Amino acid sequence: MDDIDKKILKLLSANARATLSELAGEIALSLPAISERLKKLEASGVIRQYTTILDPAKLNKHLMALMFLRFDNPKHGDRFAELSKAEPEIKECYYITGDFDYSLKILTENTGTLEKLLTRIKNAPGVVKTQTIVILSTITDSPSVQPD
Repeated sequence: MDDIDKKILKLLSANARATLSELAGEIALSLPAISERLKKLEASGVIRQYTTILDPAKLNKHLMALMFLRFDNPKHGDRFAELSKAEPEIKECYYITGDFDYSLKILTENTGTLEKLLTRIKNAPGVVKTQTIVILSTITDSPSVQPD
C-alpha cells in the first residue's frame, strides 16, 4: 500500500459515498486508475465494506452502556459469544483479559430495555459476575481505522 492508496482510504473514511470522479479529482488520478486501486484494496481485504453511520438518537436508541461479564467456565463464554450475536442491542462483544472475560457495548432505548437485556444476560449459563456502566456522553467515536 502506497501513499496514494492511503489517501484514497482517508477520503473514503470521511465519505464512503465519494464517487470515483470525486476521488480522482482529489488525488489527481484517472478514473480507471482510481477504480483499479479500489478493486485491489477490496480484493486484498483492506476495504471490508462500505457502510452508513446512523444517528442512534434518531432511531430511538438513547442509552449506551458497557457491560463486563465473568464466567465460571470458559465453555460458557464460548456459548455466550454466539448468543451475543443474536442480541441486536449488543453492538460489540470482546473477549478480554483482567477481572472479566467479556466486554459488551450495548445500545438500547432506555433504562427499561437495558434492564430486560441485563436480566437475559445475567441468566445466561455460567455467568458469575457482571458490572454495567452507563455511558453519559461520547467524547470520541471513530468508526474507522485511519491509515498511517
